Amino acid sequence: MKVREEVIAHFKQVAQDHDRQLAPLTDDLSLLDTGLDSLGFAIVVTRLETALGVDPLTADEFANFPMTFGGFIRCYEAAVQSPASK
Repeated sequence: MKVREEVIAHFKQVAQDHDRQLAPLTDDLSLLDTGLDSLGFAIVVTRLETALGVDPLTADEFANFPMTFGGFIRCYEAAVQSPASK
C-alpha cells in the first residue's frame, strides 16, 4: 500500500473507532481541522509507526512539524524513502 493510502486509511479508521466526523482529507487541510482530537491523532501516529516502520515526528524533527494534511503525508513519504529507515 502506498504511504498516502496508508495514512488516509488510518485517519478514517481512527475517526470511525472514536465516532469522529472526519473532514474531507485534502492536501491543504489544516491538521487541526481534520476532525480528530489529540488522542485520535496520537493513535494515528502510533499505528503509522507500526505499519510503516518509521516515526518522522520525533522530538528532533518537531521544529518542522507539518501543519497540513498534505505536509503530514509528505513527511511520512520522505521518512519511508530515507536510507536511514531501511
